[in-house]
Amino acid sequence: MSWLTELFTENSIAHDILIYSLVIALGLAVGKLRIFGISLGITWVLFFAIFFANIGLNVSPATEHFIKEFGLVLFVYFVGLQVGPSFFSSFRKEGITLNLLALLAVAIGVGITICFLLLTSNSTGVMAGLMSGAVTNTPGLGAAQAVMEDPAFQHKGLDASEVSIAYAVTYPLGVVGIVLVLLFLKKVWKIDIRKDQEAYNLSLETDPDKPININLHVTNPMLFDKPLSSLRNIVPDHFLVARLYQNDFIISPSDDMLLKKGDVLLVITVKAVAEKLKTVVGEESPVNLQEIPGKLEKKNIVVTHRKATYNKMEDINELYRSDCRITRINRSGIELIAAPNLVLRIGDVVTAVGSEEGVRFYSDFLGNAVKKLETPELAPIFLGIFLGIVLGSMEMNIPGIPVPIKIGLAGGPLIIALIISRFGYLLRIYNYTTYSANLMLRELGVALFLASIGLSTGKVLITVFKNGKGLEWIAIGFIITVVPLLITGFVARLIAKKSFFQICGLLAGASTDPPALAFTLQLAGNNVPSQTYATVYPLVMIARIIAAELFVLFFL
Repeated sequence: MSWLTELFTENSIAHDILIYSLVIALGLAVGKLRIFGISLGITWVLFFAIFFANIGLNVSPATEHFIKEFGLVLFVYFVGLQVGPSFFSSFRKEGITLNLLALLAVAIGVGITICFLLLTSNSTGVMAGLMSGAVTNTPGLGAAQAVMEDPAFQHKGLDASEVSIAYAVTYPLGVVGIVLVLLFLKKVWKIDIRKDQEAYNLSLETDPDKPININLHVTNPMLFDKPLSSLRNIVPDHFLVARLYQNDFIISPSDDMLLKKGDVLLVITVKAVAEKLKTVVGEESPVNLQEIPGKLEKKNIVVTHRKATYNKMEDINELYRSDCRITRINRSGIELIAAPNLVLRIGDVVTAVGSEEGVRFYSDFLGNAVKKLETPELAPIFLGIFLGIVLGSMEMNIPGIPVPIKIGLAGGPLIIALIISRFGYLLRIYNYTTYSANLMLRELGVALFLASIGLSTGKVLITVFKNGKGLEWIAIGFIITVVPLLITGFVARLIAKKSFFQICGLLAGASTDPPALAFTLQLAGNNVPSQTYATVYPLVMIARIIAAELFVLFFL
């Protein structure tokens, strides 16, 4: 059995892979356990890595450094791919308010960190680690370390390991801290989950931008014997006539079809436009065309052919048929009206209504090959990572900072992923991955990153508690965690008038904390927190990365 002993004790590629595999396997297994309903999840990988380092099971520094950086790149890149579309759309409507509230939490946290830096003897690296750990922001940790390891600062004799040590000390309480804040706010505000759910459902029903179906009775003589397209000249807003009841038949109308007295139109639009159409077309009809049996077919079709995503829908000739049309589009769970200027994306689910032949033609043109989506496009993924590393390595000169800065391996891939996920179709770059594939690669990346941190800093971490600094760091980290969230929570509730469910997702997103999101979903009993989380997460992630870098640069 000497070979087994050598495998665990002697440095080799097999030894390094074995240690990483064991650390991650044990960490993820224990991470499933819940204590008082709270799970630290993947954080246990960090703790097991620290334990392994202290019993002498280490890996080579070269392997540890490579896997740490590669894991970080994987994590931030696939986070960017997932939230990219929602990141750009989040600046519409109340997304602006939510993002400003999240940035308020970031700003308060940075301000508290600066105060503790000036009032205590802790170094800039330690405070950067405490700030990132307190909000469980792993990319911020990577960004701060990247700045301290930059060759331009080697003459300062910086110790980048102190960043990860401070991070490891405060991370666990950072996860618990937001949970305690949410429970405290629920108690203080006397939240009744059932009543809040009813109030939120009512707000959704009255959302002015929610697509609705309305049946209109054609009674305006000015429209008689006029083509359906003439209606768009009068009401230029976005609306879609999905069905037309004429001469006792229900059909999918084309724009050149003539309107007759007594016709009934099934229109899909928003409430404000529906009111305009009532004025022009006629009053709402008691006849519901969706309930009348007819020869029209309705089918949900998944977009899998690239040629359907090259142009706007109005510029694709194949989508112009007199016997069928697309009425709705479901994109990542969000219902959209099939507006002419909309560009379809791989993975969209469109609702087609029309004749059997027309629906079949649309299905063939759009693809509807669900299994095809299960095979990821690897080339665009690695192209995006390549561009992200190039962007992250670019030097930028900022007035007042003595040396050029870089957004690093934490920032570059994230920004490129956000851009590609939203605008990649313009350059024919397709990087669609299923949610499960994206989640697996994200979890793999952050697991490798946390394992590398623990293995490289584990021994030093123990000495922190021996010299009495550990408890001080925990106290500082807890303040950085709790105070910004409490202030932001009260501002969101009392001034911005957000629901408790939205605040749950807001605070979890402001902390970039997936375990906290899991807890908020359990607490709320609905999916509202995840929607708010996705709205603020991208901007907060970028803000925390930049904040960590600038904090180190300004206070070196």
